[in-house]
Amino acid sequence: MSVLWIVLGLVVVQRVVELLYARRNAVRLLARGGVEAGASHYPLFVLLHAAWLIAMAVLVPPATPPNWWLLAVYGLLQLIRIWIVATLGPYWTTRIVTLAGAPLVRRGPYRYLRHPNYVVVCAEIVVLPLAFGAVDIAIAFSILNAALLAWRIRVEEGAIAERR
Repeated sequence: MSVLWIVLGLVVVQRVVELLYARRNAVRLLARGGVEAGASHYPLFVLLHAAWLIAMAVLVPPATPPNWWLLAVYGLLQLIRIWIVATLGPYWTTRIVTLAGAPLVRRGPYRYLRHPNYVVVCAEIVVLPLAFGAVDIAIAFSILNAALLAWRIRVEEGAIAERR
């Protein structure tokens, strides 16, 4: 089995586990009176991320040797992702769910950045394809992701404006 397939398999497993955790948190927040914003663009993010992984699986030859340094960077990004998820705990979702009266998290990576998860995702979308020499995938999906994130951040900022 190639390194590419192993890495993509691990990323898929990680994303599925995250989606399950995020769904559980979203359901609980909604049950507590949370309100979802931006539901219309959520399927586009799921499609983008699935297409990103599929593009790598289809367009990158399985025998492509990886750039181990870039894979290490991707691994570091996963540690930062875990830090973000752990910091938000029950408030971490892949959807925008706000709970009136809940304080905004300002610890962990949120001390330094307003949207650290989005920074990590942007970096992941570039770094993983580049680790396998797929410059075109890195560029194309970075552009698509930037467009979706611009929309999402506007929606999210509007949703949490009253909690600031």
